[in-house]
Formats: sequence, structure tokens, C-alpha cells
Amino acid sequence: MSDFIEGNENGGETTPSYPPKPVVIEKTQNSITRSLMSLLLYALLFYFIFDANVAYIAAVLLVIIVHELGHFAFMRLFHYSNVKIFIVPLLGAFTSGNKQQISQRQLTLVILGGPVPGIIIGCILLWFNQDWQNDNIKMLYQTFLVINLLNCLPFHPLDGGRLIETLFFKDNFVIRLAFGIFSILALLLMFLFLYSPVLLVVPVLIGLELFNENKLQKIRKYLKEEKVNVYIDYKDLSDKNYWLIRDCLLMSFPKKYRGLEPGQHEYSVYESMLLQQTKTVLQPDLKFDLGVFGKIVWMLFYLFIFIAPIVFYYRYR
Repeated sequence: MSDFIEGNENGGETTPSYPPKPVVIEKTQNSITRSLMSLLLYALLFYFIFDANVAYIAAVLLVIIVHELGHFAFMRLFHYSNVKIFIVPLLGAFTSGNKQQISQRQLTLVILGGPVPGIIIGCILLWFNQDWQNDNIKMLYQTFLVINLLNCLPFHPLDGGRLIETLFFKDNFVIRLAFGIFSILALLLMFLFLYSPVLLVVPVLIGLELFNENKLQKIRKYLKEEKVNVYIDYKDLSDKNYWLIRDCLLMSFPKKYRGLEPGQHEYSVYESMLLQQTKTVLQPDLKFDLGVFGKIVWMLFYLFIFIAPIVFYYRYR
């Protein structure tokens, strides 16, 4: 969460017609404490809703933590800023961070950094448990493998879907939109088959995300026609372009910002929300540094980490 203050940042461009853009002030909250509290809430809800035993809940939480720490480690390696892990009760977790310039290769490693360590750990535990024959270890390696392999399925927003999107059509919104709709249908069928009504909220959230992203994409198209650079960090955005994007948001989401009129360049009680949504309009500058050969190599690796553990499991379980 963040607040804003009135004023200019880093000496940004100011004209008499436009007030200074808000300056982001991050709240000084302990992210580790917040994550631990989210973990506790996750465990309690999991226990009471699914009536799961404590050992299984601990295994699920361990798998989630290892998975997100993998994303976290690669984000830090590639110098992302403000890297944080968020635990979402019942639904899982996600790691967020900011980096204005990122390459396909780096983003691919960030994505695969989540499931690959968990799959490797699961396979190692499976191998050693051939001699140990311990039921708790069996439950643990199954949890490592199932959660991480499910995450490798080629559906948005799972890691497998994000990988395919990054490699092949990250810059094509029409294909990304079609892929998102396909993912919604596939996940609906999968969750219905698994009898997981709680997880049905995931396709609904994807649908809302696609709806909002479609509106944001129209804003970006208009801004590009106006020669406004959307591949820029918020701190480098001029005051004029902040208020231009703000006006576009007010026109695109009139119900969300009821009572505010485009063209009235005055701070409002919604300014913090408008600031955050302005930042979502701006996009990272993705460097497409993978050729055909590189994409084939990464796809073969993706297929290997998806298929090999399944073969390994059925051979040595």
C-alpha cells in the first residue's frame, strides 16, 4: 500500500496548466510480519474449510514458500525493486517486484524459478523415500510435485501460461486476450473436475483482469497515437502526461471514480487509487532477446520439467 503527497518528483516537467503529479510514499510496514500473518490465516482457513490435518497444511505452506522464494531470488538477482511475497488465503501466493527494463531471458528465468526448485526437491524426496518408506515424506514429495506441476500447466496466470506468453506473444494483446479466455474455460473445467468450488474464483478473477486490461490497452493505444511513451517508469512520467492518463482513466472507469470529471486537474480522495492505476497503464520495456533457437530450447526445457517428473514418479513411487 502507498499514499501520495502533492508535489513534484525528481524535478519532473511542470507547466502552468498542470499541477505536479502525486509523489508515491511507500508505507513503512514490516512485509515479513505481514506475510507471516497471511500464512497463519491461510493455514487456519485451510484447516477449518477443508478439514485437513496439520502435517498436510504444513506441507502445502512449505511448498508455497519454496515456490515463491524461487521467484523472489531471481527477481533480486536481476535487480527488481520493491520485491515482496504476498500470501493469498486459500488461493496461494504471488511475488511482485518492479523493473522497467527486462529481457525475455530474464523474465523466463524469473517464471521458471518458482516451479523448478520444487519439482527437483519433490523428485529427490521421492528417490530417497524408496528406502525410507515414510508416509509423511511420501505426502511431502507428492505435494511438492502436484502443486508445482499444476503451476506448469499452460494456462494464464499459472507459470506455464506466463512462460508461453513471454516466449511467443507478450507483445500481441489480441492473442493474449484469446489465450486468457481459453485459460478461463480450461481452468473452469479443471476445477469442476477436481471438485474445488473455492478455486472457481480464480477464473472469475482472470475474467475481471482481462476486462480491465482490455480498457487499459485502449488507453495505451490512444496514448501512443498522442506520442506518449508508455514504456516508462512512473518517476520519469511528466506532470502533463500524468493528468492525461488520469483523464483517460476517468473516462474509461466512470463508475469507479464517480463524481470526478476529466479535465478537472485537482487532487481528489481517489488520488491514491488513480496513481496506482496510472502505474498499471505504464508498461515495462521488454527486450526481445530470444531468437527462434532460444525459444525452442526453453520450450524443450519446459516440456522436460513437466513430463520427466511424471515419468519419474510412476517409475519409482
